[in-house]
Amino acid sequence: MNHEEESRPLLAESPGQTQEADRSEQDAYLDKVKNGKLYLATFAAVLGPLSFGFVLGYSSPALPELQRSTDQRLRLSAEEASWFGSVVTIGAGVGGLLGGWIVEKIGRKLSLMFCALPFIFGFTIIIAAQNHWMLYTGRVLTGLASGVTSLVVPLYISEMAHERVRGTMGSCVQLMVVTGIMGAYIAGLFLDWRWLAITCSIPPTLLLVFMCFMPETPRYLLSLGKRREAEEALRFLRGPNAPAEWECAKLEEASRDEEANFSLADLKDPGVYKPLGVGIMMMLLQQFTGINAIMFYAENIFEQAQFKNGSIATVIVAATQVVFTAVAAIIMDRAGRKVLLILSGVAMSVSEAVLGVYFKLSTMKQGNSSLVSAFMGAEGTVSEAPHPDLAWLALASMGIFIAGFALGWGPTPWLVMSEIFPTRVRGLGSAVCVLTNWTCAFIVTKSFHNLIDLITSAGTFWMFSILCALSVIFTIFFVPETKGKTLEEIQAHFKRTR
Repeated sequence: MNHEEESRPLLAESPGQTQEADRSEQDAYLDKVKNGKLYLATFAAVLGPLSFGFVLGYSSPALPELQRSTDQRLRLSAEEASWFGSVVTIGAGVGGLLGGWIVEKIGRKLSLMFCALPFIFGFTIIIAAQNHWMLYTGRVLTGLASGVTSLVVPLYISEMAHERVRGTMGSCVQLMVVTGIMGAYIAGLFLDWRWLAITCSIPPTLLLVFMCFMPETPRYLLSLGKRREAEEALRFLRGPNAPAEWECAKLEEASRDEEANFSLADLKDPGVYKPLGVGIMMMLLQQFTGINAIMFYAENIFEQAQFKNGSIATVIVAATQVVFTAVAAIIMDRAGRKVLLILSGVAMSVSEAVLGVYFKLSTMKQGNSSLVSAFMGAEGTVSEAPHPDLAWLALASMGIFIAGFALGWGPTPWLVMSEIFPTRVRGLGSAVCVLTNWTCAFIVTKSFHNLIDLITSAGTFWMFSILCALSVIFTIFFVPETKGKTLEEIQAHFKRTR
């Protein structure tokens, strides 16, 4: 035995034993936590994604009515309708960048209250619209608010919630988005486009009111050196029985290495560039599943697939998405993020491949007629429509796709984005991810019809199918499992990996 071994304490704890002791202490603390106020704060925050969902869903019932409008100043051509559907993504991209800045300057809570204003002003302009430019301006403003919301709400929830419920709480973001989409579809069955805009302005108004009574996140308060306010926020979120001072001390200890401001040199840090790469790729792959193209033009897709009542069909699609997103929220902290992403990618890849087969078989029954005419209903279409015996194939494929997306690639990228970044780059990293997401959303929704012209409807869905298969491969090799880990443990994972 050498001198070093002789001088080492016989009962010294190994790193593994220290981690087990920390985990045991953390579990004992969490056993004392009451989640009621946390659920209340989460409900207030997700009124933002609910508003965001109403923005996304608004175009589907409003567009057919605006295209048939008797007022020439408001009637939209096919090209103008395409811009009305997709211009919201331009505002959202700008909102993502703006959100990354304001979330660090004024905090998570005030950023959420701020984003309610362009929602309300945007829908007010649409309600009062007298020409195309007022419609576009309203859509851009609501898109701007959607971009800020899609960044701030996941951060707010991830910094409030503890690891036992963070997956479920984070999944509520996407759940409320799809609930808003469904709400817009259902309201659109009974209301004209102006009254629908009035209805859509209610959730952001409630958001502004409810957030007045919610706390700022403890992590943000500690980053400002406001320990007393952080402890008060923790007492509100964790209940009276949990020792807030203990968690506050743990958060302070974890944040000591994060006090420096971000600089370009940090991009060489694997704890920064690795989560940034994962976040960007997840947002890119989420949009290139084709989900926004399908949801923006859902009614048109079903009408061209020979479902006589496209409005009812889109409500069914939205309801399916709500149900399966709720299932994902319930099982997220049990099944884990990676399992759901893989199952989701496989389901979407198969269903879009089958949907491509449907359009291929449908047009084959029309002889030499073009696939574009069959899908778009353009002038000069042949008299024979897609064969009604194949209608069940389109319905089943669309249902499986929506269910698959809702289980994994709908909620999980937003959840993972809020978990993986170090505190000092959380705002910037999330802004880059949100900008990527909305830029890709604009590309997909604006080019969807052009893709059909270029490679046919069948080819378009087969292309999306291949991209969904690539998402499965990416998940297996690059996406970390974050289930049951603290934010600090997740960030330590990226620093350890090579």
